[in-house]
Amino acid sequence: MKIALLSDTHGYLDKAILKYLTTADEIWHAGDIGSKEVLEQLQELPGKIKIVHGNIDNQQLRLMAPENQVFETSGAKILLTHIAGTPPRYNKKVKVLIEKHRPDILVCGHSHILKVKHDTHYNLLYINPGACGNHGFHKMRTIILFEITNAKPINMRVIELGKRGIL
Repeated sequence: MKIALLSDTHGYLDKAILKYLTTADEIWHAGDIGSKEVLEQLQELPGKIKIVHGNIDNQQLRLMAPENQVFETSGAKILLTHIAGTPPRYNKKVKVLIEKHRPDILVCGHSHILKVKHDTHYNLLYINPGACGNHGFHKMRTIILFEITNAKPINMRVIELGKRGIL
C-alpha cells in the first residue's frame, strides 16, 4: 500500500505534489487544509483520501473533514489528527485516543516540523510530515511517501518541494 502523507497546505496545493499523489494508493492529509478548493482537488485524485481538519479550517471544512480518524491500512492501525503534541508529551485528547485505540502509527501536523520517531512509551510510530503549504514559519515545504506492508511502514522518504512562500 503506497501512502502519500501531507499536512498544512493552508489553501495552497503545489502542482509539483500531484505527481506524487497520483501514484499513491492512499493520500493522508493531517489538517489545516485551508480551502474547499484544496479539499476538492485532493478528492479528485485517484487515491483514497483520509483527511482531518485543522485549527485554521473554517466551519465548512470542519463539516467535510473530521477532527480525528482511526482506520486500518494493510494491517496497521492509524490515528490521524492535526494537533497531537510530540512524543511522549501528547495533548490530553490524543492521549485518550492513543490509549483507547492503540494505534501502530500516529500521524499529525500543526507544528510545521518534519519529525518521524518511534515512541517507546506507547509503542507507536509518530509521523509529522512538516508543512507543504506556503504559509508558516517552516523553511522547506515537505511531504512523506512510504509503503505499508504486513502492518509495517517501509521505504519511507521525505520529498522536499522547495522553499515556502512569504509569510
